[in-house]
Amino acid sequence: MIKESATSRFQLSLHNPNDFTLTFELVPSRGGRGKEHARTLCFARNAAEDGRLQAVSITENAGGHPALSPEVLGIEIIKMGLDAIIHFSCKDKNRNQMESQLFAWDRQNLRNLLVITGDYPKKGYRGFPKPVFDLGSIHALDLLQRMNQGILGDSKKSAASMLIQPTSFCRGVAVSPFKHLEAELMMQYFKLHRKVVGGADFVITQVGFDVRKFHELLLYMQLNQLNIPVLGNVFVPNLTVTELMYRGDIPGCVIPEALYRDIRQEAKSQDKGKKARLVRAAKLLSVLKGMGYDGAHIGGPGLSFEDLDFLLNQAEQIAECWRDFIPELSYWPENAFYYFAKDEDSGLNLSMPTGRAAGDRTSVAYSLALRAHSLLFSDRGLLCDAMKKTCLTLHDGRMGRVLANTEHIIKFLLFECQNCGDCTLADLAFLCPQSGCAKYLFNGACGGSRDGWCEVYPGKKRCLYVRIYERLKSHGNEETMKKGFIPPRDWSLNNTSSWVNFYLGRDHAGKKS
Repeated sequence: MIKESATSRFQLSLHNPNDFTLTFELVPSRGGRGKEHARTLCFARNAAEDGRLQAVSITENAGGHPALSPEVLGIEIIKMGLDAIIHFSCKDKNRNQMESQLFAWDRQNLRNLLVITGDYPKKGYRGFPKPVFDLGSIHALDLLQRMNQGILGDSKKSAASMLIQPTSFCRGVAVSPFKHLEAELMMQYFKLHRKVVGGADFVITQVGFDVRKFHELLLYMQLNQLNIPVLGNVFVPNLTVTELMYRGDIPGCVIPEALYRDIRQEAKSQDKGKKARLVRAAKLLSVLKGMGYDGAHIGGPGLSFEDLDFLLNQAEQIAECWRDFIPELSYWPENAFYYFAKDEDSGLNLSMPTGRAAGDRTSVAYSLALRAHSLLFSDRGLLCDAMKKTCLTLHDGRMGRVLANTEHIIKFLLFECQNCGDCTLADLAFLCPQSGCAKYLFNGACGGSRDGWCEVYPGKKRCLYVRIYERLKSHGNEETMKKGFIPPRDWSLNNTSSWVNFYLGRDHAGKKS
């Protein structure tokens, strides 16, 4: 077992106001051996000797493709004297496997994590795998917080059964200010509130190329007192990845039209634009440091340590001139939504939010569902007592199965109900995440949507949380998505009556009431 202090060099740097923390993203390839892994370890060895990086992050099945498990490289890299941040994704494991894996990582001193929902899985052995997503990133943070407190298990059992040796995981999360639509952007920010409440220790931005959007996130976090360190993502795409991002083939990552044209033009040079892309990244790095970020998370396909060295040296040389680069690093469409108004003097943002237009109260289905729920399931609902008595009477008799089937038919026709037995409709504007979200998320959107479309069904299915935002906003309730916690699905209730489970206090809503 590796011996290491519970507080790593990365963590110390992250919370030192005098440090600008630098990390680099490594992407394991498929297979357990090969030249790619050798190059990755060579990069890490050079970085450890150089000393300017505080850590490398190691992805887990990036892009949904199977690859070497990140902890394998993480263990080897820590032995070199460099900290590792292990990506902890929710897409391939159920909650029991997650807990088991976390125990193993804690024992191996792999305690710096980036907690993410994960990309939808892509083709692997003999076809496409079944996506798991038993937990979302908010659930995973809650699990980690309980593990750090040394408390797990079923609260109905003895207190001793709930206690474990406390862990000491440092929990990073991701957020994307790079969204075109108001609904997409606000759901990213609202989910960030939940992540901070859930125990997030630091945040890394999604890939982006617009300094005003980077600045917007800083201002939003300051305005809302989301006081955790934030690292800006400095990504250096090659031509292949540029094309993929431009087409929308990499979830959540956007190459705007103007940047796409610039990169294509630069590619006509002898080095196919590589130096120009590295210089642009150095300028972005200097701007992030100048505007007040706590650090930067650097990455890009095929980058050598020599490329990183050039980028860091270039950024250091131009650091004092960072304001000069703002105009040339403004790559966001003018018609896209910004949370703050533009500061024409600096090219960044003013500190006051822009006004958001009132929601359109045209969702008749949502209005009717709200009224029906208030009548039948609210403590003060006029029909609540009668509904409860009817459901429990039928449940206790021979008609119990008929009641469950009738409920399912009604809710399937109205809401595409999947009969989970622990209904979240009232929490999510009467839209069902079991049928409406490819990742079954309960506590906010993933970062993969683009222009309002689901990452899994672009152009065919709108992101569930864009629809939820629009419904909530139509009644002035969108800010409710900042708070609250919907626990993960209790699979013991599958194919049972959610009405009965609510009235008996078995489901998450009944337990809270």
